[in-house]
Amino acid sequence: MEILRKTTGAVLAALALAMLPPAAVAQQKLTATVYFDYAFNLNTDGAVTGTQASQDLNNQFRFRRAYFRYDNKVTDTLSFRLTYDADNTANITGVTADFLKPSLTTKKDDKLRPYIKHLYLDYTGLLPNSSLRLGMVNTVTFQVAEDKWGYRSVAKTLVDGYKDLTGVDIRASSADLGLNFTGTAVKELRYGFMLINGEGYSHPEYNRFKKVGGYLHLIPVAGVSLVGYADYEDLAGSAKAVTTKADVFVDLIPNLTLAGEYVHYDNDAFKNSDSSRYKSSGFSVFGVCRIIPDKLNAFARYDGYQPNSTNSQLNKGLIIVGLDWAPVHAAWKIQPNVWIVSYSDSAKKSDVTAQVTFFLSF
Repeated sequence: MEILRKTTGAVLAALALAMLPPAAVAQQKLTATVYFDYAFNLNTDGAVTGTQASQDLNNQFRFRRAYFRYDNKVTDTLSFRLTYDADNTANITGVTADFLKPSLTTKKDDKLRPYIKHLYLDYTGLLPNSSLRLGMVNTVTFQVAEDKWGYRSVAKTLVDGYKDLTGVDIRASSADLGLNFTGTAVKELRYGFMLINGEGYSHPEYNRFKKVGGYLHLIPVAGVSLVGYADYEDLAGSAKAVTTKADVFVDLIPNLTLAGEYVHYDNDAFKNSDSSRYKSSGFSVFGVCRIIPDKLNAFARYDGYQPNSTNSQLNKGLIIVGLDWAPVHAAWKIQPNVWIVSYSDSAKKSDVTAQVTFFLSF
């Protein structure tokens, strides 16, 4: 009976979809993107890879992200997007009473949990070649750099992954509650603006302050892009935070993209134990070579991180090299890659890790 019920439901759903007007079906789209890795350490004496915790986690399969996206184009100028994301986070899902002891115990759950990443309306009728998005929107902080890098499946871009590599939070999120407005003024000039809470998509607003930011994307000659970005955010008390960023992208040689990215972050709340202020910065250079277009690419990247401008011993470097191979179709890519993390602190040995990323998109 259960099989019959499920089969009947599937048939009815298919019939309902078939009865929809062709235009209604064409305007709705469901897509998915999945990052699945096999990861392992190539050394066992690094600052991280030499720890017992890292050795215990060596040699593992893991889902890093799973995106499921629904798009609905309501009219020629109005559309809707809902994106579900999922990753592994430890959630306390219950409290259990121990009747033999006067205490309570919590239960931890590490399942791959879905959550909303995007939930917005997109209106394109305000200005020619423009887009106004309202809701839980993507930020404009590093979208241009991420599009040029093209390997979010392997690694986040410099600004997006800054906290992951340094532990210092420069308050840059890929999505947030608010609005953004992007567009093309002329062929050589593009722009982006946002007004958001500033807490990121995974947190509610904690105060009355907002983050405002924007970029100008200049294309002086074909194949060369220059991007300048800045944002400003009031914080608790009289503190404020300012981010500035500059990008250069070069596509002058066929099938080769070269890029450079620099970020500077100034937060009044960043203070050392002696109350002296410090700032954070970093840079990234990368290249993507399309050896066999749509079939085989190679990529390499170097990031330099200065999380504390008053303490150079905390500086880090990151090298990423890898291949991108589509053995059957672009919907399935195999991306072997190696990460090398180096440290300015001579007491810390470099970490060398490898992963084989399976990129699925359909």
